[in-house]
Amino acid sequence: MARTAPAPPDAARRVRVRVRGTVQGVGFRPYVYRLARDERLGGWVRNDERGVVLEVEGPRAAVERFLARLAREAPPLAAVEHVRSRALACVGEREFAIVESAGRGRAAAPVAPDTPPCAACLAELRDPGDRRYRYPFVNCTDCGPRFTIVRGVPYDRARTTMARFDMCAACRAEYEDPLDRRFHAEPNACPECGPRARLLDAAGRPAGGSADAVAAAAAALRDGLVVAVKGVGGYHLACRADDQAAVAALRARKHREDKPFALMAADPEAARALVLLAPAEERLLSGRERPIVIARRRRGAAVAGAVAPGRPDLGVMLPSTPLHHLLLADAGVTLVMTSGNVSDEPIAFDDREALERLAGIADRLLVHDRPIETRTDDSVVRGPLVLRRSRGIVPASLELRRAQRPLLACGAELKSTFCLAKGGRAWIGHHVGDLKNWETLRSYREGIAHFERLFAIAPELVAHDLHPDYLSTAYALERDGVEHVAVQHHHAHLAACLAEHRDAGPAVGAIYDGAGLGTDGTVWGGELLVGGVERVQRAGHLWPVRLPGGDAAVREPWRMACAWLHALGEADRAVPATLAPQVPQARWNAVGALLRSGTAAPVTTSAGRLFDAVAALCGIRAVINYEGQAAAELEAACDPDERGEYPMPVDTAEARASAAVAGAIVLDARATIAALLDDIARGVATGLIAARFHGALARATAEACARAAGRHGLGTVVLSGGAFQNRVLLERTSELLVEAGLRVLIPRRLPPNDGGIAFGQAAVAAKDD
Repeated sequence: MARTAPAPPDAARRVRVRVRGTVQGVGFRPYVYRLARDERLGGWVRNDERGVVLEVEGPRAAVERFLARLAREAPPLAAVEHVRSRALACVGEREFAIVESAGRGRAAAPVAPDTPPCAACLAELRDPGDRRYRYPFVNCTDCGPRFTIVRGVPYDRARTTMARFDMCAACRAEYEDPLDRRFHAEPNACPECGPRARLLDAAGRPAGGSADAVAAAAAALRDGLVVAVKGVGGYHLACRADDQAAVAALRARKHREDKPFALMAADPEAARALVLLAPAEERLLSGRERPIVIARRRRGAAVAGAVAPGRPDLGVMLPSTPLHHLLLADAGVTLVMTSGNVSDEPIAFDDREALERLAGIADRLLVHDRPIETRTDDSVVRGPLVLRRSRGIVPASLELRRAQRPLLACGAELKSTFCLAKGGRAWIGHHVGDLKNWETLRSYREGIAHFERLFAIAPELVAHDLHPDYLSTAYALERDGVEHVAVQHHHAHLAACLAEHRDAGPAVGAIYDGAGLGTDGTVWGGELLVGGVERVQRAGHLWPVRLPGGDAAVREPWRMACAWLHALGEADRAVPATLAPQVPQARWNAVGALLRSGTAAPVTTSAGRLFDAVAALCGIRAVINYEGQAAAELEAACDPDERGEYPMPVDTAEARASAAVAGAIVLDARATIAALLDDIARGVATGLIAARFHGALARATAEACARAAGRHGLGTVVLSGGAFQNRVLLERTSELLVEAGLRVLIPRRLPPNDGGIAFGQAAVAAKDD
């Protein structure tokens, strides 16, 4: 049989190419145009609902070079996931064109996150000879708003909040020139045709007496006023960071007694004057996500004491928009830049809403007329962990291979997010907050509806937490015509971390947090699980104690101090001296009565409540003003040089007798509490006591995990749950596990707290697809 001779290298070839990933609104089509011209190919490129589709035709060698370069040299904001090509018959096309987007079918193209201004746009912003000099909304295909302005896909101007602004002739010429860096930059604008900033007083009237609203706002900030600043995803509340009176006024008006404020520094050099930054932290700070980076405060940092009372760390970020760059440069000082809300409410993002909700807090409002489609708070990172996944990261997707049927996962109650998935991809929603009030719940519902439209997902499966009283569970059960899947809270934490690392398990999971309803109806929170994404079993837990007063014990850590003393048989003693100034003996006795009777005092294994008890006994925090405050302040108190540990026996005969299930490994913290009480009585420094407690829990956790791993023949341990936001606990536990020869997985792209729960629920619900 005769063989077909290979085609000569210069023989013509035509291919159709499908590119999937984040390839819309990131300059991908003009990049393809330039690449095709460089290789002297004919054809066309366009956006559609699934990404970018193109055809190229020309000499075989040139087509092959084009295909080899296509993903490798993609624009900086693009994230190419798949490139598939198929051969077509040649048609003799010699010119290359960018054609109109196809709007048929259902959308499935990822949308890019919002990104800070690129170097070229910043140069224009600062150049007095440029027509965009000091224009607060300068952008191009390599930078600018994306997610917060998009209303639908394909990502075109008509489907964004920029649709109302008609481009002037100069902007239109840039927009239509494939060789210009603003070719199809959908937010493209200039002072002649685009959005404008204005400065208003608290009554909504023009203020500042200047045509340059940003300069007038900066002057107000220098004078010690509080200014609400409309950013890319919502409003911030700003004031001078070095002005104690201004910061105290903001704290009082915002009803935020103790929780630290974030800071915005003009540039990395200004940030380094505030905090000690490791190279990895500086890369995060300057990265395109522009998160708040929590780092160790530099001695002598020029910030008011009211910025972060009693805390050794500061949260610092760099400007994320041209408007913020101008504001920081004009103000000449670091600014407090905190969420534009009253504590526990979602951030304001609608202009009318901002005037109503922020007028009692801000003296001035720096507003603009580019609408925000989706409110999005700042992302927060600390060390290797993402603590809040939002602006600059969302809506980047994660792989979830088993999620083929469309599904929705509704998350938990605190730090709420949601997750939508289909076709092997999952989109985790932006941080919404705690579902405690109508405004937050409305924002949560609107966010889900927006993602469903944006990614064309009509859920067939709806996953939710096991707890029936969570508002997220109530929302899930309202969805009709779907299959509901209840997922235990701590299983979701374990599954989220495993799925993020593309590991189905099994593994040992130490999942420590405040609370989650267990399968036995009790309040779990210090759990040792064995299993994987599909199923788990409870292999161990912290020593169980009672939760006197239920949620009241969360708000009042002194109650947990009483509970742990009750576990030692000492609840009838007088109020400890460290708590006596804040807790009357009569209230202490009343809680003791609850503990003895078990009335309104459910059993819990919560790690978060153990931290609360220790913080209270040390005199650090008897009553909290925000979730997790006592544990955070206990960590902050740790003496970094102390490596001693209190005892915390693991799996003793007495501990096994208290186990919730036969054979469970129990970490007995009663001995820990007894030892630290002795140190308190002897006047040992609080920093030493706090460090020894952390050391005890880390060593006991590592020992318990190693035992569970040995019993089940496993080599991987997952550390997750909100308690592992604690850097001291995470680092010490990880070190000990690695020394024991175990592989350690921690969340990297998702928060360890409840912000990662929805992804874990999705992973579990997708297991049978």
